[in-house]
Amino acid sequence: MPTARMRRVNEAVREVISTRVAEGLKDPRVGFVTVTSVDTSADLRHSRVFVSILGDADSRQEALDGLASSSGFLQSELAAQLTLKRTPTLEFVYDDSIDRGMRITELLQPEAPKEPS
Repeated sequence: MPTARMRRVNEAVREVISTRVAEGLKDPRVGFVTVTSVDTSADLRHSRVFVSILGDADSRQEALDGLASSSGFLQSELAAQLTLKRTPTLEFVYDDSIDRGMRITELLQPEAPKEPS
């Protein structure tokens, strides 16, 4: 369980990254991306950034590749906007929790009765 300090760091990192992604990176591969959460290591060296991406599997992979190539720029933005002992390296991971939630909702929906022919 993260401490209160780590929760604040994670939220601050998430806010900076999501703002920069929403303002539009120059990489055309990064389309409809939402930063859902961030998990930063206790030593502030690494951050795993969970993102939700709209589209099929190919567009998801392209967006993840675009985010990975933009990680240096995003790290420099973190360094400029946050006062941290270290600026964490960023690893972008697809967050499939929304897909899983939608699948569970589908499974829980009762089937509509079939009309007699």
